[in-house]
Amino acid sequence: MMRYLAIILLLSSCSSQYHLNKAISKGYACEQTSDTIRITTLDSIPVIIRDSIVWEKIINTKDTIIKYKTVYVPKTRQDKRIEYKIKVKTIYKDRVVEKAQAKAEVQKAKAERPKGRGNLNLLFVGVGIGLLLSYLLKFARQKYLF
Repeated sequence: MMRYLAIILLLSSCSSQYHLNKAISKGYACEQTSDTIRITTLDSIPVIIRDSIVWEKIINTKDTIIKYKTVYVPKTRQDKRIEYKIKVKTIYKDRVVEKAQAKAEVQKAKAERPKGRGNLNLLFVGVGIGLLLSYLLKFARQKYLF
C-alpha cells in the first residue's frame, strides 16, 4: 500500500509553469537588463578651399540600447505537443491551399483555351495535295508505263 502511495506522489508532480504562475501571483517580476552599444562611423565631406577640393573627415558616434530578459521559463511537455500540432496543422493547411490554387489555375487555363474545331484550312490543303498527287500518279501510269 505504501508503495502505491509513493508512486502516485511521484507521478503527480508540479510543472515549472505552475511554480512561475505562483511566484508571479506573489509579486515576482522578471528582471530586465539592458546593454548599451556605441557605434562609431567615419564620414567625409568635400570642402572647397581656394581652388581645390579637400575631403574633411568627421567622426560620428551613436548609442543604441538593447534590452533582454534574463529569465528562461521551460515549456511543459503538453505545451510542446500543442505547438507541434499547430505547426503540423498549418503545414497541412498550406499544402491544401496550394493544391486548390493549382487546381483553380488549371481550370482557368482550360476555360481560356479556344474551343474551335482546329484549323480546317490545313485539312483542306492536305486533302487537295493528296488528290493532286493521286491524279498525277494515275496520269503518269497511263502515259509512261503502259
